[in-house]
Amino acid sequence: MRGVFEKYPGSGVWSIRYTDANGKYRRELAGTKSRAIRLYQLRKGERLEGKLPELRKRTVPFAELVDAAAGYVEREYARPADDLARLKVIKGWFPGSATRITPGQIRLALEKAAEEKNWSESTTNHHHNLICLAYRLAIENEKLKESPIHGKVRKRREDNSRVKFLTPDQEKKLREVLESKPEWREHEPELTLALHTGLRRRNMYRDLVWENVDLQGRVAKIPRTNNRKRITKNGDPIDVPLNDTALGALRIFRSRGDGTGRVVRNLAGETLNVNAHWFPSAVRAAGIKDFRWHDLRHTFASRLRQKGVPLGNIAELLGHKGLAMTRRYAHLAISNLHEAVSRINSTTVAPEPISTPSELRYVN
Repeated sequence: MRGVFEKYPGSGVWSIRYTDANGKYRRELAGTKSRAIRLYQLRKGERLEGKLPELRKRTVPFAELVDAAAGYVEREYARPADDLARLKVIKGWFPGSATRITPGQIRLALEKAAEEKNWSESTTNHHHNLICLAYRLAIENEKLKESPIHGKVRKRREDNSRVKFLTPDQEKKLREVLESKPEWREHEPELTLALHTGLRRRNMYRDLVWENVDLQGRVAKIPRTNNRKRITKNGDPIDVPLNDTALGALRIFRSRGDGTGRVVRNLAGETLNVNAHWFPSAVRAAGIKDFRWHDLRHTFASRLRQKGVPLGNIAELLGHKGLAMTRRYAHLAISNLHEAVSRINSTTVAPEPISTPSELRYVN
């Protein structure tokens, strides 16, 4: 009979094959041939009545979600290596179906890994974010309907008060180190531009293009999106005022290309995505400990604050939406605060305190 078949001849195990009202092929395992014939006739009748049973959905392994996330990271991230390594770790946590993983299992896996490997809050949250990414992509691609982590497993509270910045002596030493090696010397304009604009690494290396740089007007712009992809952290465009030192670095980059496309280039005119091939080694050679590229952004903000620039202006220059993140630099201008409170000094004797309720008066 058409639609009834024995997949492996001689096995005695029969199946049926039919189409639903949408023309989609369905297959079901029936068992014996007689049962297969009866089931096939039943399904034909149900199809005519529009009462076919729900198809069993394909099981989606968690590993499949991680592989999809790894592909996304490799395509979209400026420096994918660290997150790809983290995804390899995560992939081994849950060997079964992605739909059977519970928030409790995810929470336990993160806590266990953090304890065994002595992870910081930041490292633990990086792994949390990647699990979120894996489930978000699965939902967007209609592989899953819901996530066991979004809104159900909290990230750890991080200490964002760390402010590490270059002292003038450290900057001088770092520049001397860069000058000492030909393979590092060509990267000094990158250091200069970062110190005088406060741009994030990705924004400076990948998103800063000549079409958005006005040397005469002394301003550069990082747009909110590029090819519909958000490129600024807070989702707003960033206007970057350029001082003389930043303009000098930009003119060096201009001499290395034709004035179109990405700004940051090496001596050969090739665009750069990262600085891992020179910056960490140069920092170590300069004897500067615990210093990352992002700390150049802290240096930019710290120097502004030490010059008395208001926190609101610094927040705007950094692209912060509010002052919460910018307040970490507040203590660096304590001398200005002393000056502020000194303005209300008085040589007159303070008034006697009011002692009885009858003396209280409201002033309109």
